[in-house]
Amino acid sequence: MSRLAEVLTRLSAVIESRKGGDPAASYTARLLADPDLSAKKLGEEAVETVIAAVKGDQGALAAESADLLYHWLVTLAGAGVSLDDVAARLEAREGVSGHDEKASRPR
Repeated sequence: MSRLAEVLTRLSAVIESRKGGDPAASYTARLLADPDLSAKKLGEEAVETVIAAVKGDQGALAAESADLLYHWLVTLAGAGVSLDDVAARLEAREGVSGHDEKASRPR
């Protein structure tokens, strides 16, 4: 398992443990309790990640990517989507051209 996969697995478990927690005591619990806020924060981090990439700032790109992944995991957890659900979608696309896969999606 890659180091990133190990970290994401641990972080995902921590996020799951915050479900139902006190939003005043835990930022993660606050995000889990407010799906709109969670999605908004995910979008903000995505934009910040793009800006860092465009600027070519490797340090900022790594930091913003970490923020993005955290908020992505929280948003998934809040919606009841597991990493296994995401993995299954990725596995279904393996060996398929990106153009072909996109064309096969319902419009």
